[in-house]
Amino acid sequence: MSDTAPARPGPRPGVTEPREAPGLSGLSVAEAGARLRAGTLTSVELVEHALSLIDAYDGELHAFVLVTRDLALRRAARADRELRDGVDRGPLHGIPYALKDILAAEGLPTTNHSRLTLTDLATEDSTVEARLRAGGGVLLGKLATYEFAFGGPSTDLPFPPAGNPWNREHIPSGSSSGAGAAVAAGFLRVAFGSDTAGSLRGPAFHCGAVGLKPTYGSVSGHGATPLAPTMDHFGPLAWTVADAAAALQVVAGPDPRDPRTRAAPAPDFLGPLGGEVRGLRVAYSKAWYASDPGTLPEITGSIDRALAHLDRLGAVVEECELPPYELFDACGRVILMAEGFAVHQENLRRAPRSFGRYTYQKLMPGAGITADELQRARQVRDRLAAALDRRVFASHDVLITACGQTTAARIDAFGADWPPPKLANDMQTIPFAVTGHPAMSLPLGFAGNGLPIGVQLVGPAYGEASLFRAGLALEVEFGRRDTRPVPA
Repeated sequence: MSDTAPARPGPRPGVTEPREAPGLSGLSVAEAGARLRAGTLTSVELVEHALSLIDAYDGELHAFVLVTRDLALRRAARADRELRDGVDRGPLHGIPYALKDILAAEGLPTTNHSRLTLTDLATEDSTVEARLRAGGGVLLGKLATYEFAFGGPSTDLPFPPAGNPWNREHIPSGSSSGAGAAVAAGFLRVAFGSDTAGSLRGPAFHCGAVGLKPTYGSVSGHGATPLAPTMDHFGPLAWTVADAAAALQVVAGPDPRDPRTRAAPAPDFLGPLGGEVRGLRVAYSKAWYASDPGTLPEITGSIDRALAHLDRLGAVVEECELPPYELFDACGRVILMAEGFAVHQENLRRAPRSFGRYTYQKLMPGAGITADELQRARQVRDRLAAALDRRVFASHDVLITACGQTTAARIDAFGADWPPPKLANDMQTIPFAVTGHPAMSLPLGFAGNGLPIGVQLVGPAYGEASLFRAGLALEVEFGRRDTRPVPA
């Protein structure tokens, strides 16, 4: 669905090789912003470049469900005029971005990738979009998701599932799939989505980008389609750590329309960037992933190298003991299924066949969860969050652990059987959606099959600045931010 002419045929599916990010695609938010303010680049040029890439390659990737070409060019022209007149709205002024299609933008459809809401036009901006617009950002369109940010990469929905730019026979992972594909492909520097069990961190991990789930309540969910309201988080998926910090700076902060948000103003995320990590207290625990035969040795090795590098830089690296992973997983799944069913129960009863098969089959188990069981799961969540604070964050600034155990699954693994044999459910992201701690997926290179791998950094509540410090140090050493997928 697009307000532009149909995209030209994209590249044929297949493996792609890293290449240097050319021209404008290689600029970070800060680099592009500096050129915009110096007058050596215009926002219109950035938008036109992004549109040319989308026209050329999104016919195969399917990252976008709507490209707002005319709107983007108008907003870009306004951003250029304001900068020439000395009006600077912040770090994303003039920078193109896109929204996961569960975030409302006034006058545009919020399809949720579903037949049920295919023509629903937003009557107001979500808070995320309102803040991006006020910050001078340039909306380029709406991005593919799983149906209602749940389900899976289905072929029985109004739009095709997004593909992984590194190998289009594989999924981008997670429900912020279009965001992961668009950023990795170089269409955008930043995109915005949601993370209820790992839906920002999963696509970032499998597409080789940076995915940040901020502390619960740091970013307003007003105007976003809910999935599980006590686990829904909203944040950026970006190409670099600094890009993610700049994006969070724009959208974070209190919102009276969302009682989940903290009353305190957002801290300065950009100021501490580049600070050394000497003395930073880093915890790790291998119990969740290292002995699991499902974890690729390449991923375990990359985490070991990351810890060793931080140790060389002067961080204090210590092993810690975490509660059993299975407790977090079971607790999160009960809450997610119960709250997800409650959100969608009217349509599940009224029009069950209007849902995609994966979505329906994942939502319906929530009907069998009693109020007492849900309450017990929420009590377990409180105990798990307190245990993390006591065992880890009382004495450490960052926890480093696995984000995922394998590289991205093949699209053809999602066939007639449910659940799929592996379900690509290798992600270890749900614990911190349960507890609300900030967590960031950071790329650390590639596995032998050419697909990205990475690590997960977790912090105490409102400790995003420490994640950015540690993440930047690792990115400089391992991140390969100068490479993009080559269109085949």
